[in-house]
Amino acid sequence: MIQDILSQAKEAAGIIAGISDHQRSKVLLQVADAIDANTRYILNANKEDLFKMNPEDPKYDRLKLTPERIAGITSDMRAVAGLSSPLGKVLDSRVRPNGMQIDKVSVPFGVVGVIYESRPNVTADVFGLCFKSGNVAVLKGGHEADTSNRAIADVIRDVLVLSGLPREACTLLPTGREASSEMLHANGLIDVIIPRGSSSLINFVRQSATVPVIETGAGVCHTYFDSDGNTSMGKEIVYNAKTRRVSVCNALDCLLIARDRLSDLPEICKRLSDNNVAIYADEESFSALEGKYPSELLQHATEDDFGREWLDYKMSIRTVTGVEEAIAHIARYGSGHSESIVTRNQETADMFTARVDAACVYVNVSTAFTDGAQFGFGAEIGISTQKLHARGPMALPELTTYKYIIRGNGQVRW
Repeated sequence: MIQDILSQAKEAAGIIAGISDHQRSKVLLQVADAIDANTRYILNANKEDLFKMNPEDPKYDRLKLTPERIAGITSDMRAVAGLSSPLGKVLDSRVRPNGMQIDKVSVPFGVVGVIYESRPNVTADVFGLCFKSGNVAVLKGGHEADTSNRAIADVIRDVLVLSGLPREACTLLPTGREASSEMLHANGLIDVIIPRGSSSLINFVRQSATVPVIETGAGVCHTYFDSDGNTSMGKEIVYNAKTRRVSVCNALDCLLIARDRLSDLPEICKRLSDNNVAIYADEESFSALEGKYPSELLQHATEDDFGREWLDYKMSIRTVTGVEEAIAHIARYGSGHSESIVTRNQETADMFTARVDAACVYVNVSTAFTDGAQFGFGAEIGISTQKLHARGPMALPELTTYKYIIRGNGQVRW
């Protein structure tokens, strides 16, 4: 059954690649309107999923939809519809001595498979980006969000059919293991697979797939407060990066602080207690916070508390001598996602940006901005932490490959 579904998606890819960008944008605007019109239907489906999950589970916030979040989904889709097409771009052009003209032109992948966990907004985001870039989306969501995902996919597929297009352009697979296995080994039917979710999911996909994979890695994110950091700026950046949404991959996991600024640590961390953020501090930072941060929220850190993606109201702190030691810590414990420095020293900032190996490196900015929409991409299909093909927020250009088109007037080669 799964093979049949994937074969139908592959057939649809040729049709979707051949329609005009104007038609793609028109359909996306219609989908956005339809999702808005079906907000209550989608929220009711989401309530069924939420009822099955413990509200204390960090994934609960990822799963939860609200009228505001649905409005954000449709706003992102309209933004994608308004972006320039990434297709048909001449990336390189040259004329050979024999008169052949060789053009390198951007084209769709064809069928893009995405495996993700409890985030129903991904269903709409991935479809929008894939469709705008001329691709078919094959989606495999987690069982926690299946009712929500199916409600969103049903709305999308209804619009596709009304537009005279194959509903398989948005293909949502069953949640079982069989579908995952078939998808990961669908050579010739799926062109690329992109996992979105926990490190365990990403590792499973990378180790199991025979289809090419683009990794969207887990986010173990640091902020380094430098000797020349501004305290008022730093405390706002730390508070925002940690508490805006703890369940997302760009949330702060570990604060690094220069030893000569430990006296500022209580002020930097003060607002975190408003959100009951538990701090796991090394000995020096623990001493600086003891008696100045709620004792029930202050713990001694162990080695396991560094390099951890918390996805919760928890954070570790480590004291470092300076920027060199901060860079070394990030190299050891970071995941290559997003790293930030708070400093007024340009030379230090330049060293940090040059030597920190991550997809997104910030200077005096919260890591919460690692997001396709915030980068002006309309939306994202994920944050790639690898270095081949795509890195950072993946949007329309990253959902294309290229081919060479060669024109001539009868050239032959002997």
